[in-house]
Amino acid sequence: MKNIYSNILKVNNKNLSKAINYLKKKELVGVPTETVYGLAGNAYSYKAVKKIYYLKKRPFKNPLIIHYYNLDQLKNDVELNSDFFKLYKKFSPGPITFVLKKKKNSLLSSIATAKLNTVAVRFPRDKTLRKILKSLNFPLAIPSANKSTHISPVSAKDVAQEFKSSIKVILNGGSCKIGLESTVVDLTFKPKILRPGFIAPTNISKTLNKKIKINNNLKIFKAPGMLKRHYSPGIPIKLNQKKAGSNEAFIVFGKRYKKGKNIFNLSYKSSLNEAAKNLYKTLRLIKNKKYKMICVCLIPKTGIGLAINDRLNRASK
Repeated sequence: MKNIYSNILKVNNKNLSKAINYLKKKELVGVPTETVYGLAGNAYSYKAVKKIYYLKKRPFKNPLIIHYYNLDQLKNDVELNSDFFKLYKKFSPGPITFVLKKKKNSLLSSIATAKLNTVAVRFPRDKTLRKILKSLNFPLAIPSANKSTHISPVSAKDVAQEFKSSIKVILNGGSCKIGLESTVVDLTFKPKILRPGFIAPTNISKTLNKKIKINNNLKIFKAPGMLKRHYSPGIPIKLNQKKAGSNEAFIVFGKRYKKGKNIFNLSYKSSLNEAAKNLYKTLRLIKNKKYKMICVCLIPKTGIGLAINDRLNRASK
């Protein structure tokens, strides 16, 4: 398909240099990650971070995830602990975010952390983003590249449709491999999961050799994804449905469902990983087709199915 957006750029050395220069000038860049596309800005710059909140129309009480290339960058900003090192060794770089205590002398913009004494940090796996991070002497604040509460983007085109020409550079890294935001684990006291994601609670529990609770109804938002209404296509959603009306979109899972004009199957193979990758793309497609109601069948609540149900539940609010 022809690229009709002049701000979507191929990933090559010339365009990587352009993106890096924009970031050094405290401008914002649309970047691919393995989870969803992000809106990147200098995490040490009040000016850059404020632009992120302004462009996304994001509440300032909702902190950003700070992305680092390696531990050498990270150790200047947060206090590390044994639980962190165990999970970092096992899962990073990858789709996991750690909430840690912020150091008093950290250079991180206070609004990036919602003026909290904690920081949500991540080491992304995406090769393009890692090249960018390696070239910078500052970490990047990177929330999902969409307006607050809207559907997360899983392609460069999604980002361009969301923000039009407000972002001058969007690097096209293809479709996101995972398609759902990272697992967020709070390591500031007893480890707990604040947002389910690709890495399941059982895997985190096994790595730490500790019981892990999911606690995603906090009064103080320590990390993104805590808002009750999130990931929304702006259409009413009914969950755990067995059927849908002929004029309603029906999101289903598995081969037992027949094909139909209003049927949108997340995975004929009953693969939860495939379903996760297709979720936001499907919600965006249904929105573009102008359906007025979305029904969703029962999705298994195991593995990444926990994350799929979390996103659908928040989208239905």
